[in-house]
Amino acid sequence: MNTPSPAIVAQAAVRRLPRWALLFLCALYLLPGFVGRLPWKGEDISSFGYMRELVRGSARWLAPTLQGQSPELHALLPYWLGAWSIKALPWLDAASAARVPFALLMALSLLATWQAVYYLARSPQAQPVAFAFGGEAKPVDYARAMADGGLLALMACLGLAQLSHEATPALVQLASLSLVFFGAAASLYRSWAPALAWVLGMAGLLLSGAPVFAVALGLGCAALRWWQFHITQERVALHWAVGLALLSVLAALLGWGLDLWQWRHMLAGTWLQWRGLLRLLIWFTWPAWPLALWTLWRWRSQLWGRSQALHVALPTWFAAMVMVEALTTHSPDHSLLMALPALATLAAFALPTLKRSFTSLIDWFALVFFTGCAFVIWVIWIAMQTGVPAQPAANVAKLAPGFVPSFSWFAFLVALGCTGAWFWLVHWRTGRHRAALWKSMVLPASGAALCWLLLTSLWLPLLNYARSYAPMVARVSVYAKPNDCVQTMGLTRSQIAALQYHGQLQLQPLRSTAVCPWLIAEPTQLSKHPVNLKQWQLQTSVRHPADRKEDLLLFRRIAP
Repeated sequence: MNTPSPAIVAQAAVRRLPRWALLFLCALYLLPGFVGRLPWKGEDISSFGYMRELVRGSARWLAPTLQGQSPELHALLPYWLGAWSIKALPWLDAASAARVPFALLMALSLLATWQAVYYLARSPQAQPVAFAFGGEAKPVDYARAMADGGLLALMACLGLAQLSHEATPALVQLASLSLVFFGAAASLYRSWAPALAWVLGMAGLLLSGAPVFAVALGLGCAALRWWQFHITQERVALHWAVGLALLSVLAALLGWGLDLWQWRHMLAGTWLQWRGLLRLLIWFTWPAWPLALWTLWRWRSQLWGRSQALHVALPTWFAAMVMVEALTTHSPDHSLLMALPALATLAAFALPTLKRSFTSLIDWFALVFFTGCAFVIWVIWIAMQTGVPAQPAANVAKLAPGFVPSFSWFAFLVALGCTGAWFWLVHWRTGRHRAALWKSMVLPASGAALCWLLLTSLWLPLLNYARSYAPMVARVSVYAKPNDCVQTMGLTRSQIAALQYHGQLQLQPLRSTAVCPWLIAEPTQLSKHPVNLKQWQLQTSVRHPADRKEDLLLFRRIAP
């Protein structure tokens, strides 16, 4: 006996979100951050450094290195994609060319998530309650409205903005898991497209530093399909269970052959670590996680019963797997990024069960929060340009000393137009219109897109100054000129990549036999490897303008 669906949806509530509006919103969210931005500190610039080494022929394709150092995450595909793009687009700046495939991967993630929600919403258990005299939502229209809501919920997640716009292995993992998620959802109706998505997604996870997770995910989905076969006796479910198990074994063997199996997991042990993970989970997945919890509660009878509600069980399994991965890894934010498609799917299935008062609460919170964020961004930008108000201008000067603001008419007009569109959207949403399932996600998704666009347009010069190594390398370039030979000691991967890219310096480790006129050292390394003052003279100390804890010492050779 099937459990009644908690969704009560009329045909009038599943009217289609205009495709041009949805595509325009996706473009506004996707393009800023990929265009006109310098590589930022951390994994963004270090990943770009490995790509440049492959292009220059200074590293092996199966074992990328940066001045002899292997990546912290044993990934191959992200560096291959960036290097191939740099070679294929020689007329673009190397950093811009390297981001092109990652922008396409982000678009693929959005598309795969929409398709996954669409196919899950078409399952019989996900359909709304049939009315006595008709008028309930048609299956295809209902699935489209749910898919629109899931996509908007994904873009509304706060943690998606920055990590999804960096050319790092995390974005490859997101796109790969989105493909796997689509394959698992669409296998209820199609064969070849889901199979291809599974193969590409598993290969992407395997080659982007997540081989253990890929195999565990494949075996878990195989077990889920086996459970479905045990209940329904459908041969298709059995075929998928066997196929996914074989694919997982093949992925494990391929990872072993390419030497990708490196156990880098740890379990958070202290209360401070657990509290930090909890805080990260709350803000990173907002606003999807409260809606996902509501979905688990409202659809609980189908989740734990014998009605085979894969539209709830499947995203719950994916989200649970990623949560376990986040608890046992050194970079929980990168792992949580992979949970967002599944959490957005669960959030979508909460929409047909929400009361009007709760949807109004979502709208008012999004209105207040994102309008406030946009107001702060505009006020600080005006203060940077004019000095008024004085306090925000003083705060910027204190946090980023030496920064000189610049004005761009293009960025100003784009930001002004999008801000006006936000207020028009608020006016439209608060008007009296027919209720649509996806309406409660319009303001959160549009607000997230607006704030991200304002940051990467009005604040882009400030962010490039504060979050990149360009100003720091510019101070080094006063002494060491492009193509100069520079020996290094104790530098991070990010610093090495920045000196090579921004300063065009020829770097050599201190232990090499090269005789260079310059030496750049990290101050804390001097106690471990003291510099021979008979050979080197301290020339200057270079500090990152926005990070007081990051200094470099530049020495000049005074003896052969």
